[in-house]
Amino acid sequence: MESKFKVLGHGAHLMLIVFPLGLLSTSVIFDVIYFATGNEQYALVSYWMIAAGIIGGLVAAVPGFVDWWAVPQGTRAKRVGLVHGLGNVVVLLLFGVSWWLRRDAPPNYPPGAVEMLLSFAGFALALLTGWLGGELVERLSVAVHEGAHLNAPNTLSGRPAHENE
Repeated sequence: MESKFKVLGHGAHLMLIVFPLGLLSTSVIFDVIYFATGNEQYALVSYWMIAAGIIGGLVAAVPGFVDWWAVPQGTRAKRVGLVHGLGNVVVLLLFGVSWWLRRDAPPNYPPGAVEMLLSFAGFALALLTGWLGGELVERLSVAVHEGAHLNAPNTLSGRPAHENE
């Protein structure tokens, strides 16, 4: 099933999701570095990475929802996509609450245990929802061009994937 929301011939969700995943994961890494070093600048960087990651996640959700809406009812892909999408809503909520709890603190204010726990839980859940996204693409062929193969022509060529280069 091909993506219904494309940019230059490729599924937009697949291109956009790397940003929130990278930003939110890196925020957790910066929280761990803060925890290990006590340097509050790392906590501040984490705060802004969470903010950017949430925005990126909301942007990436739009084409993801459009693609999920087009998946036929009654299929395993529809069910996996629903769990994937709802799980990612929870990921954004966990990080969002963590960010919200950090918001009124002075710049350089370190996060508390609750804020870090929420981020770590969001990160752990993102690993699962990311795996489900891989399941959708790699096993269930969501957002894959019909007839795709190892020698398919370039997307920008305008030729169908089933042709040989």
